[in-house]
Amino acid sequence: MEEQLTQYEELEKEQKQSQFKLFDLYDVSDIKVEDPGIRRYINLEPKLVVKSFGRIREKFGKGKINLIEIFANLIAVPGHRGKKHKIQTSWKTGKYSQNMKIVLDCLNIVKEKTKKNPIQVLVTAIENAAPRDGVTVIEYGGARYPQAVDISPLRRVTMTLRHMVQGSYDKSFNKKTKIEQALASEIIKAYNKDGDSYIMAKKNDSEKQADSAR
Repeated sequence: MEEQLTQYEELEKEQKQSQFKLFDLYDVSDIKVEDPGIRRYINLEPKLVVKSFGRIREKFGKGKINLIEIFANLIAVPGHRGKKHKIQTSWKTGKYSQNMKIVLDCLNIVKEKTKKNPIQVLVTAIENAAPRDGVTVIEYGGARYPQAVDISPLRRVTMTLRHMVQGSYDKSFNKKTKIEQALASEIIKAYNKDGDSYIMAKKNDSEKQADSAR
């Protein structure tokens, strides 16, 4: 019996050692997602090249796209800020290699500063900064009223990443700080639940507005 157990343990060790890594750099086999709401929408499938080529188009298909690819795509086009869709920088043309290089440099900075797996730090930062409640506008009797709503799990993930990129652009555009340094700073602050983080401030604002609109 003891021999069988030792053989089983040796097999487990061999499987862990042969586990494929994300970008052949980061082990994602032990990544923990504590928030059950967003667990199914955080895809960390280990690949050398994280690129779906736009093939995944079905409903809720974004949950099947790797989290790092979504992050890199949002660096090129962060999306709406308030009611306006702003182009953040005139030099950003959406090149995949350039966007992914920014993400990899950012993860490397996070690894150097925290001495932890940067993928786990990123996932925990998203869990900490993802807002649970938001506000929408309903029309009743010709008047418009704010109404508190629960934010869907997929929107919580993408909204947090978008705010992360927008806050980092504010701190790096036309400044000495580089975009990858600003992104790493945002991730680490959200990981530590620091109130100075842009995404933590956006979460607190969203939940306060929802509380007042109940």
